[in-house]
Amino acid sequence: MCRTQGDQDREPESGGRPDDDQTFSALLEDSAEDLYEHAPCGYLSTLLDGRIVKINTTLLDWLGHRRGDLVGHRKFSDLLTVGGRLYHETHFAPLLRLQGEISGIALELKAADGRRLPVLVTSTVKTGSDGQPLLIRTTVFDARDRRSYEEELLRARRESERERERLQQLTTTLQQTLLPPTLADVPGLNVAAHYHIASVDEVGGDFYDLFPLADGTWGMFLGDVCGKGAAAAAVTSLARYTLRAAAVYDPDPAAVLSNLNTVLNHEYNGIDPRFCTVLFGLLTPDGDLGGFEITLASGGHPPALLIRADGTADYLPTPDGQLIGVLPDAHISTTTFHLDPGDTLLLHTDGLTEAHTAIAGDRYGDEALLDFGRALAPTTAETTVSAIRELLDTLGTGVDDDTAVLAIHVPRPDREEQQ
Repeated sequence: MCRTQGDQDREPESGGRPDDDQTFSALLEDSAEDLYEHAPCGYLSTLLDGRIVKINTTLLDWLGHRRGDLVGHRKFSDLLTVGGRLYHETHFAPLLRLQGEISGIALELKAADGRRLPVLVTSTVKTGSDGQPLLIRTTVFDARDRRSYEEELLRARRESERERERLQQLTTTLQQTLLPPTLADVPGLNVAAHYHIASVDEVGGDFYDLFPLADGTWGMFLGDVCGKGAAAAAVTSLARYTLRAAAVYDPDPAAVLSNLNTVLNHEYNGIDPRFCTVLFGLLTPDGDLGGFEITLASGGHPPALLIRADGTADYLPTPDGQLIGVLPDAHISTTTFHLDPGDTLLLHTDGLTEAHTAIAGDRYGDEALLDFGRALAPTTAETTVSAIRELLDTLGTGVDDDTAVLAIHVPRPDREEQQ
């Protein structure tokens, strides 16, 4: 049958697609009571003494209880674990009475079969028109997924901490292999050294050594590789062993650093160039005058500090020495001097002079170290290194780079300074 325009005009307003009609009907059937009973969270109401007077189906299903077993017979605290009941009596209930509301409290409910159900609880005190409390309304949120998530986070954190401890142990072990286990015992010299680690998570690039050569001479060096981590450690290891091998072949300090420069420039001249700064010294005992004659070569390293027995201190002139490993032919600066009885020579890396002080933006600096040495003069190797360690502790977190110090001292024969 054909419909006229008038028939179309009389189309019921509620008319439409069948799916829309079904949805509308379902919404009407979803009464407040049904929403309460089957809400995605648990609801219960209790008297002020905690006795349960109303509980929804959702919470009953979670706990596996029947409504008649709980309503009018049990208290909310009866649903808690032993620890939860203790917390409820000592903290939860008193705070609720005081504040009238408490939210987001983590507790554990005990199900009928003994299972523990982690939940988050929010409770509010309902009052009458006269302001007097009537009952307590409590909302319970299932926190099982959250608990699992938190336990997974805790497990991952513990694993991360164990991994960090293993990494720190590996870093410490690797760092120790890059330093001499003990310094050589040089007749007529008092020697001390210290390595300050700025970060336990990364291997530093500072290194030093003191070792015997032929004909009663001794070699020493102290250096600093650019960068940190495994890459810097590889360069440090290469530099340390190259210096010792080169010194055996030709102990002239300038020749030793030239050989190291050739090796580093050949090995690291690609897209990831590596370089270092180094001081290398050749020590020769002076039987006639006492003390040692020292030739010191510098490859771009901070100058050594000479602390004299007469109470003076100055940096040794080693200007224009170039970084080792950057250019095929680096300029090496050398100086020769005599270390007399009572004198102390201090070699250090720039982690000390580049340390931040308490004054914002300021660094410790070369002048401060010079004043520090002059205040110590005259001194010994042990005293100097001990004072440096105290200074580093004073600077604290301002020392953000590893620091190595090596001090050698010629004891005076008329004083008990021998090792």
